[in-house]
Amino acid sequence: MPYLFTSESVSEGHPDKVADQISDAILDAMLSQDPDSRVACETLVTTGLVVVAGEITTKAYVNVDDVVRAAIKKIGYTKAEYQFDATSCGIINALHSQSPDIAQGVDETAGHEQGAGDQGMMFGYATDETAEYMPMALAFSHRLVSELAKIRKSELHLMPYLRPDVKSQVTILYDDNNKPIYVDTIVVSTQHDDFADDATMLKKINEDIRTILIPRVIPAEMLRPETKFHINPTGKFVIGGPHGDSGLTGRKIIVDTYGGKGAHGGGAFSGKDSSKVDRSAAYASRHIAKNMVAAGLASEVLVQVAYAIGVAKPVSVTVNTYGTAKVSLSDGVIAEKIAQLFDLRPKAIVDRFGLKNPIFSETAAYGHMGRKSEEKEITLRLVKVTEDPETKTKTEVKQETKKMVTFFPWEKLDYVPQVKEAFGL
Repeated sequence: MPYLFTSESVSEGHPDKVADQISDAILDAMLSQDPDSRVACETLVTTGLVVVAGEITTKAYVNVDDVVRAAIKKIGYTKAEYQFDATSCGIINALHSQSPDIAQGVDETAGHEQGAGDQGMMFGYATDETAEYMPMALAFSHRLVSELAKIRKSELHLMPYLRPDVKSQVTILYDDNNKPIYVDTIVVSTQHDDFADDATMLKKINEDIRTILIPRVIPAEMLRPETKFHINPTGKFVIGGPHGDSGLTGRKIIVDTYGGKGAHGGGAFSGKDSSKVDRSAAYASRHIAKNMVAAGLASEVLVQVAYAIGVAKPVSVTVNTYGTAKVSLSDGVIAEKIAQLFDLRPKAIVDRFGLKNPIFSETAAYGHMGRKSEEKEITLRLVKVTEDPETKTKTEVKQETKKMVTFFPWEKLDYVPQVKEAFGL
């Protein structure tokens, strides 16, 4: 029997995503100077206020206030009328050093291999229903909010009333074979400037979403006359962002991953360096699942890995192909082969993906998975503080170097040949 499945996404201006982006901006600023930085940074945002807290071990010298304000400015909260803006918001910094009890089990030494930063289970998922090997409902939801952000930042003449906070939701109708048929429902709620007349405002936004936004991101063949649209269904949406709701790091973990498809181990990503397997092993699991589907091993794959804190080797590797495997092997046997093919020790994951590079700010909005892997040149900013021995005056000396790094390396299809060879595909 046909069934419906729904996923949501939120824009970079959503309060929880503001918090995620601040946390990852602080992480990147520290990795830029000290690749071995250990960071677990949590952020709270509310009306006119940012609070950052957590555990940091680094040799980097970072002006946290400057990093926070730059992240907020990039998102687009730059007007006092938003009640939360980059220039005037208050910032409370409650970062402190990491527990040595954790570090002794995680750090690599002459007699100890780098272990997992915590216990837990992580999941990776892939499906062949979209070009990015992501669930269609989530892929379309991400496209809606990210395209609105592009319009707001570079084509504002098209929709000049847009503000940063947006939510989207897409419902897909599937057939009996779990294949998507068409888009059943689209929900878009976008923050906007105040209008003199509410009815005029609703009509204008509804028209623009249908005629400008949706044709850009939803394939025409996936829409039907019976597709339902709910555009700003509550009416006015002037008050939004951190002024409308408080935001916290890690509160959008389903948006960050697979939109409710597959599974989630419960650990958030943003603000954590790659020694935390919540992040690095989730990326590795996605890499495995995507390469399995791209190799033709199965149409849909869920990969689970689990760790004990301080121990390098996973305690388990599990694969679920949902009965779509193209080989005559059980999922248990497939999992055994996968565990041999992919090195899932934390240090190996970090080295394979270059996760000591400052590449995480871009992951903090519009999904950590299903993004385009590409090389870019980045600027590493090193700040050294010198002190005059006589006057005790401190001086900041800034140095900049360029480096090519890979963003979203876990999205590469570089293991497809190895998977095909291992399974005789």
